[in-house]
Formats: sequence, C-alpha cells, structure tokens
Amino acid sequence: MKIDLLSPASFASGQPHVQFDWLRTNAPVQWHDEPGGKGFWAVTRHADVWAVDRDFETYSSEPTIMITDPSSEMGFGGHKMMLMMDPPEHTAFRKLIRSEFTEPAARLRQGRIQQLARQIVDAVIDRGECDFVDQIAGEMPSFVIAELMGLPLEDGRELYKLTEIIHTAPEALPPGAGGQAVMKMFEYGSRVIAEKRARPGDDLASRLLACEVDGRKLDDMEFLLFFLLLVDAGGDTTRNLLSGGLLALMENPDQYAWLMADLDARLPSAREELLRWTSPVIYMRRTATRAAILAGQAIRAGDKVVMYFGSANRDPAVFDRPDVLDLSRPENPQIAFGTGPHGCLGQHIARIEIDAMLHEVLTRMTDFRLAAPVEWLASNFISGPKAMPLRFRSAP
Repeated sequence: MKIDLLSPASFASGQPHVQFDWLRTNAPVQWHDEPGGKGFWAVTRHADVWAVDRDFETYSSEPTIMITDPSSEMGFGGHKMMLMMDPPEHTAFRKLIRSEFTEPAARLRQGRIQQLARQIVDAVIDRGECDFVDQIAGEMPSFVIAELMGLPLEDGRELYKLTEIIHTAPEALPPGAGGQAVMKMFEYGSRVIAEKRARPGDDLASRLLACEVDGRKLDDMEFLLFFLLLVDAGGDTTRNLLSGGLLALMENPDQYAWLMADLDARLPSAREELLRWTSPVIYMRRTATRAAILAGQAIRAGDKVVMYFGSANRDPAVFDRPDVLDLSRPENPQIAFGTGPHGCLGQHIARIEIDAMLHEVLTRMTDFRLAAPVEWLASNFISGPKAMPLRFRSAP
C-alpha cells in the first residue's frame, strides 16, 4: 500500500480512506517521510488521536500545528497564534474570547443566524443554480465572523477568499501566494485596529483590544494573530461541512429521505453524523516534549506527531459500520472539532450555523443536481469542495 498523506493529490476527492484503513489495521502509528523535512508519525486510530490531543504535556502545540516547520520570516516577532500555545499560556489567551463562544452565548445569536440563513438562500433561490460553496456554504461563516468582529458583511466574504488561499497547498499556488494572503489579512486587521481604537463598539474586535493578559493589553501583532485565527478557523468546519454534507446527502438518497421525513427532530443527529463523515479538518500536528510510547512505537523528544481526525472518525473499534453514512447513528463520539484543551472554541456557534443553513436549504430547495464535477480544495490540511456548481428547484 502506497501511503502519501502529504500530497494534495491524495485528498483530491475527499479524505484518503483506503490509506487510512490500511494504516489503522497495519500501522496505527506509522513513520511518514517528509521531503525537505525530518518526517513525522501519522496517528490514525481514534483512541490514539484522543490520547495525543489531550496530553499537552507530552505532545505540545509549539512551535506549530502544521506539519511543515515555520520559516524564519513567518516568526511574527516572537509572537504565537493561540493554536500554537500550550497551557497555561493557551488557557490565559483562550479566556479572552471564551465568553463569546459558550453554548449560552451561541444560543443568543441563533435568531440572527437563522435570519442570515434566509438572506443567503433568498439571494439564489430564484436562479435555480448556484455555486453552493461560494454562494451558500461560504457565506454563512463569513457573515457570522464579520458580525462578531464588527465588520461589514461584504468584508467577511473577501476575507474568506484569503483563508482559502492560506489553506491551499503551496505547490498548487503561485510562489509566495500563501504568505501574501497572510499579509493582506494583516493589512486589513491593522485597519481594524485603527478603527476600533478610534471608535470602539460592542464587538469582539473592540473587546480584544481593550482586554488584558497578565496585566497588559494585547499589542498589535497579538491582536493580528487573534484576528487571523478567528477569520481563518471561523469558517473551516461550517463551510466544508455544509458543502461536503450536502454532497453526501445527494450521494445517499435513502439518508436524505430519512432526514426529510422529520427534519426538525432528526437534524441534530444528522449534523453529528455529517461531521463524522466529512471531518473538515484533516489533521493537527503536535511535537513530543519527551520520550513516549504510543501504540507500541517509541516516540522521541522533538518528533512530529500528526493526528488524522478523518481516520479516527472512521475507526471500526469505535463506530459500527464506519463506512456507512447513518444519520440516525445513536452513539457518535466523533471528534471533528478535536478534543482536550484545544477542542474547537467555536463549535457551539458552528453547530447553530450548520443547523440553520441546512434547515433553510433543505426546506426551500429540492432536486439537487451537480451542474459540473465538484472541485476539491487542493489541501492536505482542510478537506472540502472548493467549487460545487449546483442546479435545484425551489421547493413547494
């Protein structure tokens, strides 16, 4: 079995489940060579991913959660993004925004999110066709994060385009395009700093600029890294779950029919199964801080250890018939949002966005047909369609 978890070609039509199946069975913690790098351990079983993600003392998020080590020019003046911190530093920074993303806080936004879902479908419903990724799935998280940060909705859409470039594999882009997208994000964030300091409002950007960590306010680079994280991570799961999830429903008409027979009651379990099925975030890297044994393999201090969530979510030791889409699945310990101290902070809002958008789409649109083949994002980090031209009818 040829195993290549670095090439975007392995993810050209979704997650490489044939490779994952072989790894879980034969080498659940497997050494993977890395051209131009020192290599890494690929962790593919649910139990091992769970253990690594929760043991931050042995498996650190520093210096990065990406397989490729950071280059010196992307050092951000010694600052780190919150995702690349460990407790207690990570805990202190997470506290700055945690109150905005609790389940009760997310519920307070439910009405507005439902209103945005109607607005998004209103814009395409009379056309009978759309690019589902760009015009529906990508709109919702872009609008929600823009409102959270106190930005115009249209700016959220433009920032989303930058995140798509950031997530695309460098070999699929012109030289330097990813770094240029980060710089454009920072340029926009710098304008947000100037605007919110001059005219603070009741929004997350203003609150971040006013809050303190260890008795001091965030400096500009700390804010910009927060801004990049919120815009970048705020759309991944929702956008790719909605597009990949609708595609799964189209490919499984029996499950689509089951869901539509009682949409309101069945949507919560369907959403969790679609999260398991699509697993939009492919991996997260950790770096071993000390020697350890993982699934019988000797991990050395400094080794890269990479957790594959899409593989963990198809583990037959945890999920009955893992390769079958079962929207009524009664036990579903999926970990598409990660687990432990780095579990996705925005998962409560993401679930509300997903439910609102799926409900609006499935009740107002029907007879979905692909107008052209789905184009997947050229990435080994984020899994989801980049373009999904769709034809449909307005539901009665």
